[in-house]
Amino acid sequence: MTSSAAIRTILPRIDRSPVSSISGQITAALREAILEGRLAQGARLPSWNDLADQLGVARGTVRAAYDALADELLVVPAGASGTRVRLAGPSPVRAADIEPSPLDGVSPEPLPFKPGMPAQDALPAKLWARLCARAARRDAASLVAEPDPRGSAALRRQIAAMLGITRSVRCTPDQIVLTSGYRIGLWLTMQVLEAAGKKAWHENPGCPVTREALRLTGVDLVPVAVDEHGLVFDRGVALAPSARLAIVSPTIQAPTGATLSEGRRRDLLDWAERDGAWIVEDDRLGGLQLARPSAPALAAADKAGRVILIGAFDEALGPRAGLGYVAAPAALADRFAQAAAVLNPAPDTITQSALATFIADGHYLRHLRQMRRLYRERKGALDASLRHRIAIEDAAPLALAAPLAGEVDDVALARRALDLGMAPLPLSPWYHDRSTARPGLLLGVTNLHAGNIGFACDRLLELLS
Repeated sequence: MTSSAAIRTILPRIDRSPVSSISGQITAALREAILEGRLAQGARLPSWNDLADQLGVARGTVRAAYDALADELLVVPAGASGTRVRLAGPSPVRAADIEPSPLDGVSPEPLPFKPGMPAQDALPAKLWARLCARAARRDAASLVAEPDPRGSAALRRQIAAMLGITRSVRCTPDQIVLTSGYRIGLWLTMQVLEAAGKKAWHENPGCPVTREALRLTGVDLVPVAVDEHGLVFDRGVALAPSARLAIVSPTIQAPTGATLSEGRRRDLLDWAERDGAWIVEDDRLGGLQLARPSAPALAAADKAGRVILIGAFDEALGPRAGLGYVAAPAALADRFAQAAAVLNPAPDTITQSALATFIADGHYLRHLRQMRRLYRERKGALDASLRHRIAIEDAAPLALAAPLAGEVDDVALARRALDLGMAPLPLSPWYHDRSTARPGLLLGVTNLHAGNIGFACDRLLELLS
């Protein structure tokens, strides 16, 4: 294992001024060391406690840095085995080549306006702790058992059944592969499809972290416009007629909130079947449509086996649950299983077992229903608080957008918001071309409640004035 003392030589002197995120400093230094080869592939990083003690920072600060590196596919969290530098993956890229993430410097805490974080005050924490404790006791009796690289059979059965109920997708447990989150599932899919160097349609605007993850796999991304009906299919054909891969969010597109129209769904599926193309469906938000009943997953209408659905439990249980899944077409199930055996360390077995019980006992779907009701209320409250004070637009699905004048630097504004105890995301990084991007702030609604919404809105207006 790489010692804490050795890591300490890699890290710069910690800047403890309030304008500089400590976890961001640790992330940046470790990222550079990994990409430059100073931390070898497979090297085990010190535990959160050890490195935190060495640096004199909070344990959660180190964990946030490790989580950020895992999101960038540079390290692999492996439960009791620690966190290791990834053995295989994208070709080395110089740190200078990586675009700044819109998440850089954002607090890992559920601050007001932070998108992508479930309501902390509504998570079933006590129930989850009991399920994890029960799972840990069971797990202790089978420490020498060889885990299935696809993940727990019990959890895969529950996910397959849940997809049938909530997303109208018919699949078997053998078609499910568990991952440590959406981006790991996306990376694994790109390896199975051997997508490096191939043209792929990607929504514009679209999730910037997903875009960067795809870029690091070597995919040749073709930005395709999104309108109120979702990805503009004809535009994709015009820009890259030879493309044989599309990464789309048909049910709820972020940040626009658009749902892919029936006509464009048929166009995509017909194109994939006719041209032998693959569609990667980002279904992370599929169960959280607030304004109307969720549209079925695109994979539900896939008769030719050309759609690969990727989901995760981040939006419902929080990113630290660290669990996602890939639902592959039957023809690709064996290839995904083989790839998972060598490229995808199985998520923590205790978490898998706890989640299987959480779903089987009906807690998960009940939790989703409660969250949808709560988030509708909170989104309505934020809209009512701001609608007559600043320009506000709907966004997907758990946020509102505050558009800004073209000359405003929304990235700098978001950093200033963090200093004021808020964590909105800048909108411009969601566009492929920053020069034509719409500046604005994405205002997450999930952690706004009666105790903080008035103060948070006043602070936001102070920032924008």
